[in-house]
Amino acid sequence: MASGLAVALAGGGAAAYRLSVNGGAGAAAAPGDSTGIPLQLRGNLPERYLALIALDSGGPRGGLRNLVNRVHASAEPGASVGFALGAAFFGPRASLPRPRQLRAMPHFAGDLLEPSMSHGDLLVHVVGNKAAAIQKTVERIRNTDSAHWTIRWHIDGSRPDNRVEDGRSLARNPFHFTEGFGNPDTERESLDLALIPSDQNEPQWAVGGSYQVVRIIRFATDLWDKDSVGEQERIVGRQRDGRWLDGTPVDEQPNFAADPTGRITPLDSHVRLAAPDRRNPPPIVRRSYSYNKGNGDKGIIFSCFQRDLAQGFEAVQNRLEGEAMAKYLLTTGGGYFFVPPHGDGWIDALSYSG
Repeated sequence: MASGLAVALAGGGAAAYRLSVNGGAGAAAAPGDSTGIPLQLRGNLPERYLALIALDSGGPRGGLRNLVNRVHASAEPGASVGFALGAAFFGPRASLPRPRQLRAMPHFAGDLLEPSMSHGDLLVHVVGNKAAAIQKTVERIRNTDSAHWTIRWHIDGSRPDNRVEDGRSLARNPFHFTEGFGNPDTERESLDLALIPSDQNEPQWAVGGSYQVVRIIRFATDLWDKDSVGEQERIVGRQRDGRWLDGTPVDEQPNFAADPTGRITPLDSHVRLAAPDRRNPPPIVRRSYSYNKGNGDKGIIFSCFQRDLAQGFEAVQNRLEGEAMAKYLLTTGGGYFFVPPHGDGWIDALSYSG
């Protein structure tokens, strides 16, 4: 298997504004106030369970508001729903104000994207801390009667050992490693990295939203488990619990410059390629989940949020080409999406009858 595992920056972000109910700019947000924050980025600790449902539109976008209302009505107690837009939603209509960077996710080195598990017009994000509530919500969404919307793909995920340590949300992936140390340690810092500010030359309705990348990455766990723990740690560039290979504490940044030949932390290890300067980490916020479809198909639903795709995910992904971990990974689906700001202002801006 081969692939890279992907793990702006003008001022602004949540520190500069609070979004009102209709998605417009409002007063400054109070600490801990998530009123104007998109569901996908609220809080430092993601919910334990996730379902992603990608929908395609077979007709006019005039039914968007009705669909959104029906999906919200489908949510069971204990489950919440959010939305993100794919490039195909906007179609060829130049008059529709689309986010500047939104396009179909390209193939990267080693990808084997399945069309039936990639892209989509609208991505429904279902989260909660009870698996049963997620399952019931997904069933109700699947049974929603819509003349114009059909399900393109669906995947379920969970976060084993989901927890917060020193402000960072951590979980264990199918390779038995703890991940999440690269994220900012406060919600404010995360939102400053992820949310579109008013001076980024995006459509007005998109201010306060975020670019989301989803990558469904299959892990070759049988092959991985044949390696010793020491070899696995050299491939990743960290110990399983997150400690650095050179002895640097987990909450500090190692000095890779002091190891120029990669004797301690290999030059082709995942963390060294993803963020060669640990003091300037990639401007993305990761919120990933593990999946297990059975029959050996398990891996992660990698998800990250950013203001700028080129400076965020794509810069990391390009650096990861040729990493030692590549032979254990295969990206089979996902896509680029845009998470609209909180409220329904985006529906007013994007609904049309043609």
